[in-house]
Amino acid sequence: MSGGDVLEDDDKAVPAAHAYQWESAYKRSWEALEEDNDGSLASTLALLARDRLKRRRTAAAKASETPLHRGTIRHLFVVIDLSEAMAAPADGLPPTRLECVLAATETFVSEFLIVNPLGSIGIVATRDGGAEKLTEMTGNSSDHISAIRNRSNREPRGEPSLQNALEIARRSLLHVPSHGSREILILYSALMTCDPGNIFDTIESLKTDNIRVSIIGLSAEMQICKRVCKETKGIYSVVMNEGHLKEILGGHVAPPPIESDKSSSLAIIEMGFPSSSTFELPTLCANHKKPTQSGYMCPKCKTVVCDLPTDCPICSLTLVSSVLLARSYHHLFPVPTYKEVALASSYKSTHCRACQLPFPKSTDDDEKAAKSNSNLDLQQQLKVQERVLMGHAGVGSGRYECSSCKEHYCLECDLYAHEVLRNCAGCLSKRI
Repeated sequence: MSGGDVLEDDDKAVPAAHAYQWESAYKRSWEALEEDNDGSLASTLALLARDRLKRRRTAAAKASETPLHRGTIRHLFVVIDLSEAMAAPADGLPPTRLECVLAATETFVSEFLIVNPLGSIGIVATRDGGAEKLTEMTGNSSDHISAIRNRSNREPRGEPSLQNALEIARRSLLHVPSHGSREILILYSALMTCDPGNIFDTIESLKTDNIRVSIIGLSAEMQICKRVCKETKGIYSVVMNEGHLKEILGGHVAPPPIESDKSSSLAIIEMGFPSSSTFELPTLCANHKKPTQSGYMCPKCKTVVCDLPTDCPICSLTLVSSVLLARSYHHLFPVPTYKEVALASSYKSTHCRACQLPFPKSTDDDEKAAKSNSNLDLQQQLKVQERVLMGHAGVGSGRYECSSCKEHYCLECDLYAHEVLRNCAGCLSKRI
């Protein structure tokens, strides 16, 4: 048998979709596209986009079906693995694990503090067999993003130490009041840990201090990481690609449910609402030990702090603003899930109550509606055309009804009301 025959046999033995390692990174999404009778791909693209939105809506509806007690005051430490394992290229985390994880962490910090306005975050890095605190616990996202973008904090070295990282975060969370949650989220890439002592003693300390540890593995599953999460009632996940990493991080943005034994012992929390003040001379901030000419004065002990929310370092009073407290109410009073309107020959609504774009009515009226909206901008015309194509495909009415105000909304506005606005537009308009 000649050399050419051997190569030909080898090519036949290997599937075409996985002939090379670099080819497996592509999903071949073009194979799912099919042309319609007019040779257009618009209908297929509309179905794919609508299917993606419906999956998001289904996941959000399942999360809101069961009423849960959730803590609005969260204290979280994010531990980032900065060992040599982070510098290795990964198929699903381009260009390297380090760059992909740090970019995702920046987005997570911003979203966390938006969704949890009364929460605070600190960042810990582990490398060279030790751990160091990059930022103190604060609710100012710019401090954390600046620390992540700092060049000296983006240099992976040595081996990580899971125990040292947990101990630093645990000692920093000990001063947190009992009414606030204590959480640690670890982004771990290495397949080993260089610990100075018995890590199981650290696990027992975490359980005693009611600290919840969740770990996101970037390489493969590790038994010790799984053990830590199980003992502290956290979540252990292993990412598959960049999209999966963002999805897992997004799952940690919303407050976790409070345990039944802890929720039964909740009591009234003393808070202070300081007003913003401007000083003629530079005044020392009690939190950062830096001079400032604007800040907030504790109503109890008159101590000056530069940002909110925070705990007064002198009298330990929780300092918040009324705006932040109002923004945290959406966890306590979520928007009810809209019900999908069944298919019918006629509907009471012709336009979405929020965006005012027309709904598809019937096959004959759809084309008229699409042609009569030439005065809309390009993005709105595409949304109308998408709804027309969905009506032709027989997917559904495209209408979702609020159980309180009985108004109809499109799928995009349904998601916007539940994920961003946190209020129903029809219910708000009726209260005015």
